[in-house]
Amino acid sequence: MNEPVLARLQQLMTLREEAETLGAEVPWTPPADWVDGDTHLTLLLDVPGVDPGCLELQEDGDTVTVAGRRDAPRPTLQAERPSGTFTRTLRFPQPVLPQTGAASLHAGVLSVRFEKRHPTIDVNASDAGEA
Repeated sequence: MNEPVLARLQQLMTLREEAETLGAEVPWTPPADWVDGDTHLTLLLDVPGVDPGCLELQEDGDTVTVAGRRDAPRPTLQAERPSGTFTRTLRFPQPVLPQTGAASLHAGVLSVRFEKRHPTIDVNASDAGEA
């Protein structure tokens, strides 16, 4: 590339960085994991800085939706962490009993435990205790 093109590209990148620091809030998506227990499934969702009072959880058939909001600190000089509202809908990886979700929040991780519809119990684990 020639110098004028590179200079213009640098200007555009600088403008983009400046626009991002203006505090414009855009939707963001917190990462999630499903953890398999013998009789339950646990959803783990990273939501550091989210006020527990603004978290919403709703089950609907074979999905669960989590919504909330993280406010950006003010005044912000440089912003890399996303802020604003989020909504995350996840499909249950296995069938669960309706309305069994029990939620807790610890160290910025939302944990929601659901009872499985058909628990899988490790028979070999109970036999090992008898030996």
